[in-house]
Amino acid sequence: MNLLMSQDDFARALQAAGQRAGRPNDANKRLVQRWESGAITSPRPTYACALEALTGLPIEVLGFAPAAHARVTDDGRGGHDTTSPTEVVTAVTNTPAGQVRPRGDYSGVWLSRYEYFSSGRNATFTGQHYVTLLQHGDRLTVRSLPGSADSSLTLDLTVDGNVLTGTWVEQTDPKSYYRGARYHGSIQMLAEPTGRRMAGKWVGFGKNMDINTGPWELIFQDASTNKATLERYNRPPDPDV
Repeated sequence: MNLLMSQDDFARALQAAGQRAGRPNDANKRLVQRWESGAITSPRPTYACALEALTGLPIEVLGFAPAAHARVTDDGRGGHDTTSPTEVVTAVTNTPAGQVRPRGDYSGVWLSRYEYFSSGRNATFTGQHYVTLLQHGDRLTVRSLPGSADSSLTLDLTVDGNVLTGTWVEQTDPKSYYRGARYHGSIQMLAEPTGRRMAGKWVGFGKNMDINTGPWELIFQDASTNKATLERYNRPPDPDV
């Protein structure tokens, strides 16, 4: 869980993630030790928010008990392992096909699809990943599922109404055509009123320092982010999806 960081560095990264999300926390080395030893099985919502933002993974997948099942105490002090059942961090209710999703709730599994032109191959290609999207307030963290593509994809977005703005990073496979190159840039999308699709454009630099752009869309798949759901989508998307 510590992303190859020391416990001190991990605690500092959690504090920074909390600041970025507008939910400051006082994570420290001792707290990280208690998580890793199993002394705390369910972090409080403030820490759960920072953990999910930092790792890009749902709290349950990180090995913690779901927030809704956490133990409740009366004093509210010193309880890094306490939360109210009403303070659920991640939406876990499936949305039937065709149903309008709750406004402003984008957490779940999405299909990411973008187009790019390869000057070296003189052709346009489509990149597809299944991604986990976690929302905390107006911040959205998007991380690709490792089995869905050879490359890894990260998006960090801010939502304002139906407008989503942020950055993207893609780390390509060392064995791929791009030989492990790391690409990054900006992105802006509009969310449809149904909450089931976001579409817009990406922008980034090419190898010759020219600015490239192309369409990018996120298509909703499932509102659940539990381990079983992520395992089901941890595979390459069908080419005709």
